[in-house]
Amino acid sequence: MNADGEEVDMPVPATAPDQGAPDAKPPGALSRLIQEALDEGFSYQQLADRSRDPESGEGLSKQYLNKLVNTPPANPPNPTQLRALAVGLRKSERRVKEAAAEQWLDYTATELAGYDEDVRIIVGHLAGVTKQELRQWRAMIEAAERAKRED
Repeated sequence: MNADGEEVDMPVPATAPDQGAPDAKPPGALSRLIQEALDEGFSYQQLADRSRDPESGEGLSKQYLNKLVNTPPANPPNPTQLRALAVGLRKSERRVKEAAAEQWLDYTATELAGYDEDVRIIVGHLAGVTKQELRQWRAMIEAAERAKRED
């Protein structure tokens, strides 16, 4: 009640979600990469000591690494931080960037090993077309293959 005797709704402070709660979100891909290194026996400090961007020399703190695992920020690490993290985790820069894209952009990269950039671009384009367009592309590709065999 306030000074005039009127009933007033009091705000309730928000609490952090319980990590064990059924609606708790599972850790993201980049968080899991760091956790895997921790599970292998490395400490946050050891990872931080190794995590230095080869281009700028910028490093990562153990507090930042802890935050990436336990309370990931709303924004992803920047390219310098991702390069440093790749060095610290002893993973390829590409793998670390893919994990960040999956965690913050809900984007899962697919690997087309053994193909050149042109093939990857074509496959990427075809992944976003309608079924009818895909049938047309398939017919053109098959016709081209038949023509090569006939020559």
